[in-house]
Amino acid sequence: MTDFVHLHLHTEYSLLDGAVRLIQPVVDKDNPNKAKKLHPLSEALKAMGMDAVAITDHGNMYGAYTFVQTLREDGIKPIVGQEFYVAEDLYVKTPEVLKQRYHLILLAKNLKGYENLMKLSSKAFVDGFYMRPRIDLEHIAEHSEGLICLSACLAGALPQAILAGDLEKADSIAKEFKELFGDDYYIEIQD
Repeated sequence: MTDFVHLHLHTEYSLLDGAVRLIQPVVDKDNPNKAKKLHPLSEALKAMGMDAVAITDHGNMYGAYTFVQTLREDGIKPIVGQEFYVAEDLYVKTPEVLKQRYHLILLAKNLKGYENLMKLSSKAFVDGFYMRPRIDLEHIAEHSEGLICLSACLAGALPQAILAGDLEKADSIAKEFKELFGDDYYIEIQD
């Protein structure tokens, strides 16, 4: 097995952004009434020698149950997470705030982390929904126990500051998340 583990993966549950299928029903030509179920993600991971992977769909945890069940069945360690849309204040819902949100990856490292992921995801839908389910740092800080934080893709606050050439702001953002998550904060690198 390889030491590399994908910790930022979008499945078919990341609408318009993920193509990875967890289960692919296939009709048996010899018995059309019986469908087989292939596991494309598990098969690809095994072919690459990987024994773990995270699910981090955009703004939701819809695929978590199927992901965990399927990967466990196939002997692969499932890591549950979500790519959150983070707003300055989830209660502010005006057109101007739509461009002020950024992405952030949160992964559950234990049961408490999973419970906190569910709380944050629900809060984002129930109270923060404005075009997308949004959460804010205040609520993330309240429910950070058991979570691992990744700086996210190019749409994350840290990468956006770097792309804008504002290294002072990037440094400040990294320090803020490091203070909140300690050794459970990681900076993503993307080619």
